[in-house]
Amino acid sequence: MDAIIQILARELGQKETYIQNVVELIDEGNTIPFIARYRKELHGAMDDTTLRTLADRLQYLRNLDKRRAEVKAAIENQGKLTEELSAAIDAAATLAEVEDLYRPYKQKRRTRATMAKEKGLEPLADLLFAQAMDDPAPEQAAQDYIDPEKGVETTEAALQGASDIIAEQISDDANIRKLLRELVWKKGCLVSAAAAKEPEDTVYRLYYDFKAPLNRVQGHQVLAINRGEREEVLKVGVDMDREAALIPVRRQVLRPGAPAMAFVRAAAEDAYDRLIWPSVEREMRNLLTEQADEGAIKMFGLNLKPLLMQPPVKGFVTMGLDPGYRNGCKVAVVDGTGKVLDTAVVYPTFSEKKKQEAIEILAGLIRKHGVAHIAIGNGTASRETEQMTVELIKQLGGGVSYMIVNEAGASVYSASKLAAEEFPDYDVNLRSAVSIARRLQDPLAELVKIDPKSIGVGQYQHDMPQARLDETLEGVVEDCVNAVGVDLNTASAPLLSYVAGLNNTTAKNIVKYREENGVFTTRKGVLKVPKLGPKAFEQCAGFLRVPESKNVLDHTGVHPESYEAAQKLLELCGYTLKDVAAGGLSELGERVEHYGPEQAAQACGVGLPTLRDIVKELLKPGRDPRDELPKPILRTDVMEMKDLKSGMELTGTVRNVIDFGVFVDIGVHQDGLVHISQLSSRRVRHPSEVCAVGDIVTVWVLEVDEKKKRIGLTMKKPKEGTV
Repeated sequence: MDAIIQILARELGQKETYIQNVVELIDEGNTIPFIARYRKELHGAMDDTTLRTLADRLQYLRNLDKRRAEVKAAIENQGKLTEELSAAIDAAATLAEVEDLYRPYKQKRRTRATMAKEKGLEPLADLLFAQAMDDPAPEQAAQDYIDPEKGVETTEAALQGASDIIAEQISDDANIRKLLRELVWKKGCLVSAAAAKEPEDTVYRLYYDFKAPLNRVQGHQVLAINRGEREEVLKVGVDMDREAALIPVRRQVLRPGAPAMAFVRAAAEDAYDRLIWPSVEREMRNLLTEQADEGAIKMFGLNLKPLLMQPPVKGFVTMGLDPGYRNGCKVAVVDGTGKVLDTAVVYPTFSEKKKQEAIEILAGLIRKHGVAHIAIGNGTASRETEQMTVELIKQLGGGVSYMIVNEAGASVYSASKLAAEEFPDYDVNLRSAVSIARRLQDPLAELVKIDPKSIGVGQYQHDMPQARLDETLEGVVEDCVNAVGVDLNTASAPLLSYVAGLNNTTAKNIVKYREENGVFTTRKGVLKVPKLGPKAFEQCAGFLRVPESKNVLDHTGVHPESYEAAQKLLELCGYTLKDVAAGGLSELGERVEHYGPEQAAQACGVGLPTLRDIVKELLKPGRDPRDELPKPILRTDVMEMKDLKSGMELTGTVRNVIDFGVFVDIGVHQDGLVHISQLSSRRVRHPSEVCAVGDIVTVWVLEVDEKKKRIGLTMKKPKEGTV
């Protein structure tokens, strides 16, 4: 275990004490959000991302340890475990290296080498492989092993069997495989070509004649090539100079000048061509895919977090429009808390007359319910619906604004069991309109109801290892939900299920208890919920907000275990809980600094990081970290692609970040691409260094292709007179 702690400390650049503390906290059943927020003193205030990386690596290293023990036990049972081999297994840094060392001792299926051993040719193979200088020539040595009864009729047959045995021994050499892997990674290339002689023009045309070094090929290229291979559009392989690859093999096995050297050389080349290279090529392809998958999954997480953390447009009556052609545009009006007030279906795309009828119906709903904002889904018929909305706003004389909302996953949610339980009286399509309206009001609360993979941020989600993708994305959702906090009396079961310490069962039990017994009036009241015990309460309590509680600390992110410390701090600074409720602590920070933060922390019986968190919470009880971010862009007018001119300056919202650039919504129904080369005047390794989903950015139009519906943008301000 000490070795694992040292490895993690080195990899993460953290103190071993902190790593040890986190490992113990994880083993005790504490959740990552709880550890990140309420145990900062024990880990030096690592963030949730670092803690999740630590937890992942801890699991891998523990699995590695377990596999080492299994391999040593298996070899020991054969009576072949030496001190040297045991030390080599202990020193192996990856599962692949452990498996290489185990390879010679694995139970093998029937091979050419095992058949040769059955014929009694292993002593001949050992003799020739030793390459002693005074040994006879191979042909002469082989004569002693001719045995027709065993199926060895000739000298050639004996030598062929010996060669097969030597080839397998060379193939099973862990050091040779390690050297080759390293060499191929440095010098090899990934190559792809069109599978057909006269290929059609497809999305894979960039890869019809493609070659890139293994250690420099981009993740998105690997994923595209893999998919093209699966669809039988591409032929893919790893290209490596055979002679260069054979050099380390020969160096490891040949003894120059020995009579058997040429024979062993031929066996080594056979081992490389028949056994080693196909295996190494597979390993390289698998390694590239694993790295590409991990990169794509990481990008999913990076994109998902800001999407979930988009600032809400709270407290306004909102109209959701789910555009469509044949089935019309579905309409839902919800109040400031997301409760459905009204629904309708209009048909603005059928004719001018129908469009005017739609405007009249929508105007009536807006006046009746006092609608302030309109959320329009960005799917089919979104363009026509936006144009109708602009006309509607003009006819109303203003007072209403709209925003295009990413509706990815809305249809998935609408058809789900959860949506049916939430809206049993509404048609599937109307549920989508409700979801779209709520996405504007509180993106996080609405998006948690949808499988994160369906939200539409990232690439090739269906090609990823699904369990790993789910684990990562659910971790991101969990971190976001706990960073914001959850209203115990209004949160849905799906939202509550992401709170640290809770699960689907306890979340549903909370909602059921609330429905049967009324609102919670204290945090501790949640302990009455079936199957929610003290450990779960410890994990979840700090993330639950109870606005109805008389204790203002229940409105904050202060954990109940620190209530006494919070009250002590208030006393030290001359305040009371009533001052917190009244928002009258403007000088709290200054008073803490004047008293001395370290002394204050000691007097309150907490660490300095916890004290600083308590101060933040007391200054802004029930604060929402999303409120500090730039607000979403709400529009009252519409532009089209034909309105765009080169050099035009626009403000837009980042919709997606991928390896080669970012897509920005500039309000023309077609996201523009800012290529990675146009993100900044400095060199950018990855677009995520510059942008995140949901960022409000200033861009300039580079080029517009209306036919192909492509918009090229730049974030580098053009020099005067260049456009």
